[in-house]
Amino acid sequence: MALVPKHIRNLSPYIPGMTIDEVKRKFALDKIVKLASNENPLGPSPKALKYVIDNLDNSHRYPDSYAFKLRSKLADIYDLKIDNVVLGGGSEGIMSVIMRTFLHDNDEIISAENSFIGFRVLANASGIKTNWVPMKNYHYDLDALASNINDKTKIIYLANPDNPTGTYFNKSMFNNFMELVPNRVLVILDEAYFEYTENLNDFPNSMLYRYDNVITLRTFSKAYGLAGFRVGYGFGHKELIDSLMKVKLPFEPSSPAQLAAFASLDDLEFLSNTIKNNSLGMQKLLNSLKNYNTIPSVTNFITIIFDNNSEAHDFTGFMLSNGVIVRNLKGFGLENCVRISVGTDNDNNFFCEVLNKLNKGH
Repeated sequence: MALVPKHIRNLSPYIPGMTIDEVKRKFALDKIVKLASNENPLGPSPKALKYVIDNLDNSHRYPDSYAFKLRSKLADIYDLKIDNVVLGGGSEGIMSVIMRTFLHDNDEIISAENSFIGFRVLANASGIKTNWVPMKNYHYDLDALASNINDKTKIIYLANPDNPTGTYFNKSMFNNFMELVPNRVLVILDEAYFEYTENLNDFPNSMLYRYDNVITLRTFSKAYGLAGFRVGYGFGHKELIDSLMKVKLPFEPSSPAQLAAFASLDDLEFLSNTIKNNSLGMQKLLNSLKNYNTIPSVTNFITIIFDNNSEAHDFTGFMLSNGVIVRNLKGFGLENCVRISVGTDNDNNFFCEVLNKLNKGH
């Protein structure tokens, strides 16, 4: 159709994993465990839910477009000013605003080839030339990314830790990389899985840096368990944030989303339990997968490397038909890989049972 630009016609949309209801219908199963989307298996904070329910009386009113309470709280926690904080519909919502705000004409983007698929969709949809740099042993190749910087480079996207590999780059690697990035180039540093890195001494917590050309993105969708509310937040220089605030949708996130995120920041016990559950679950899954080739992960998921796409496809199919939803990573460009999220103890036990059944030849 002539009305649709060529780069949109050629765009491959993001295809999410199967839902629990879809698997139930397809395989006529009663018990389903979803370990495909890196969600918090403990659910949202009960305190956050109560706070939302107790404050729904004004739902006929538009949300606070400035999101003063939530942005102020985030600024206080991270020793910033409110003008350094931006919110969006998940971190992807902020990525979209960043693209619309800063890219134009002959600008170019640089990112890793098989990193977060959500950013790849946004980059391809922008119509802006993107230089996709291959990963090195499932890690970001920061040297190669830096070597691709040219006069037209405007945005570099980094996910640390990465999804779907679960790998990360350390402080010295990040420092060396930033020395090679011109101030005119904006670095998007996506830290969606930051909360799971608390025991990594060499993790480059972006809040300990103050680069004027870096926007840090984090989310309430993972460790805070608010994926259904869609709340992401970003930190950056006032001039960058001011620009984003001019472009972003005026009433985003929604009122319930702002309430849930605000209250969840006070539930430190819930966050601690989440990290503990993840640590124990990760070890259980790794033990069960000791005969598989897995990528070392610092997140809330494990990615298995199979010899080929057929093996990955068969593994995913067997798991689905037995009530375990995992994520085949063909859509990410990793055709021989499957990603498994850490679940509750019961979820993980069920996965181990199905895996044992598979390993014994059904």
